[in-house]
Amino acid sequence: MAEQRDMWSEWLLNRRFGGNAEQMKAAMDYLRPVRDTVLLHASLGEGETLLDVGCGDGLIAFGALEKSKTARVIFSDISQDLLNHAQNLATQMDILDRCQFIQTPAENLSPIPDASVDVVTTRSVLIFVAAKQQAFSEFYRVLKPEGRLSIFEPINRFRYPEPQHVYMGYDVTPIAEITNKVKAIYRRLQPIESDPMLDFDERDLVTLAEETGFQEVHLDLEIEIKPKTDQATWERLLRTAGNPKIPTLDEALEQTLTPAEKEMFVSYLRPLVESRQGKSQSAVAYLWAIK
Repeated sequence: MAEQRDMWSEWLLNRRFGGNAEQMKAAMDYLRPVRDTVLLHASLGEGETLLDVGCGDGLIAFGALEKSKTARVIFSDISQDLLNHAQNLATQMDILDRCQFIQTPAENLSPIPDASVDVVTTRSVLIFVAAKQQAFSEFYRVLKPEGRLSIFEPINRFRYPEPQHVYMGYDVTPIAEITNKVKAIYRRLQPIESDPMLDFDERDLVTLAEETGFQEVHLDLEIEIKPKTDQATWERLLRTAGNPKIPTLDEALEQTLTPAEKEMFVSYLRPLVESRQGKSQSAVAYLWAIK
């Protein structure tokens, strides 16, 4: 029987790639520079302790252990399955003696003592946290005086929701009515007014850090608008889930469209995807701060 993982590990290790090795490679090619920038702003020193909140598959945590041969890293995550995955990797890499693993949410780091770590890092974590101010307060609490916070967050509110005639950056004017049925399932699952992925922007991040008490706060906002250039296949797009809480496109089509509507949707959108006749738009923020 196949191992049953929680939704967080199942998405992070499988569903975000659509089960496709090339998609996984493309994702990692994008994420490594993100990791490097987060660690650059973290300024991790030799012998210091870094807490990676929402460590996931350990991208930043393992990067920190590689960057400093004497640093210690605390892996924290809400998912025990992901912590087990990271612990297995640390064992294989023979660095387990410099690692600690704690299952806890970002907004409640109670297992970690006050003023006990030099650096706190996160990557795409606050988008899943409703109590963002509480999370910042916990980051602040566990940091030593003059400790550093370094985070990366997508700004999903950027140009969302898309216009009625646009879907995933593609002009779907001829099938807008059908497409809106597909959009509706995602809007129901993640309402723009209240979902943690959509209820903040870069200004809110600065305000949260400042109001928490960080004495120095910096933020870089990166916005990119360009023609689609990735090599995504239609099958990969169908099987990929954008985040742990939503269905894949294929699952959404099955749930919302009749067979005739699905055939019309696929017949129109698939050629646009495969010929990359769309526009890619994104906004991400790097915030770093000193206690």
